[in-house]
Amino acid sequence: MQKRGRPIKYRIIKYDPKIGYFSPRGRPGRPEEVVLTMDSFEAIRLADYMGISQKEAAKSMHISQQTFSRILQKARKELAKGLVLGASIKIQGGHYVISREESLLP
Repeated sequence: MQKRGRPIKYRIIKYDPKIGYFSPRGRPGRPEEVVLTMDSFEAIRLADYMGISQKEAAKSMHISQQTFSRILQKARKELAKGLVLGASIKIQGGHYVISREESLLP
């Protein structure tokens, strides 16, 4: 059966994180795990870390501002969940392509 609706566009990621897994210290056993996709990571990096406007960040990722806003909102919720529950945060997956052109690296 074929997927319905519009196909997902690849998001352009300009920074590959050096660390892909964060685990809380002092928590016995294996903590719950929260997954942050690469496009979510890039949205957090551009909007919150670098302070770029959503319009410019969306342009950098080659997506609409509305899509960027949805990705950012979901990313913030996942990060908050990981922090509040003391869960491990894993960065992986998503629909993306890494491109170094016009890099917005700090």
